[in-house]
Amino acid sequence: SIGGGELAKGEVRARMVAATVRLLAENGPPGASFGDVLASTGASRGSTYHHFPGGKRELYQAALDLASDRALVALEPARGKAAEVVVKQFFAMWRRLLTGTQLRAGCAVLAVAVAGEEPETVEHAGEIFRTWRVQLGSMFVDGGLGRARARALAALTITAAEGAVAVARAEQDLEPFDLVARQVIAAART
Repeated sequence: SIGGGELAKGEVRARMVAATVRLLAENGPPGASFGDVLASTGASRGSTYHHFPGGKRELYQAALDLASDRALVALEPARGKAAEVVVKQFFAMWRRLLTGTQLRAGCAVLAVAVAGEEPETVEHAGEIFRTWRVQLGSMFVDGGLGRARARALAALTITAAEGAVAVARAEQDLEPFDLVARQVIAAART
C-alpha cells in the first residue's frame, strides 16, 4: 500500500510540474526557475533535487510533456470529424487559454523552443511539435483528407496557431488570433 508520505511526494512533484507549465507559458524560461516554481508551489528547496535529480532540464521536460498531453487530450473529441472541426477544436483550445489567463499565457512548448537555452530541452520541444503534427495529420486523415494534404494542414494549423497566440499576447488583443483562426479554418474546408 502507498503511504500518505509517498502520495504527498507525488502530489508535490505534480504541483511543481503543473506550476512550471504555467510559469513557462506566462514568462518563458527566465520566469520559470526553480526558485519561481518553489515560490509558486510552496515546495521545499530539497524537493527540487529529490523529484528532479536531472535538474531544470528534467523539470522542463516533465512540464512540456504535461502541456503536450493536455493539448492531445483536448483534441481527441474531434477525432473522426472533418478537418474543419479538428482545426476549430485546436484553435478553441488556444483561445480558451488566452481568455482564461487574460492573454498572459501562451504555449509553454513554444516558450522553451524560442528561448533556446538548452539544446536537449529545445530538442524535446521539437519532438512535441512533431508529435502534434503527426496527431493532427492522423486526425485529418481520419476525417477524410489525403495524407499529403493532411500533413500540410497539420503544419499550417500548428504554426499559425502558435504565431497567432504569440501575436495576440504581444498586442494584448484577441483580434489577430481570431483573424488567423478564421483563415486556417477556411483553408481546412477547401
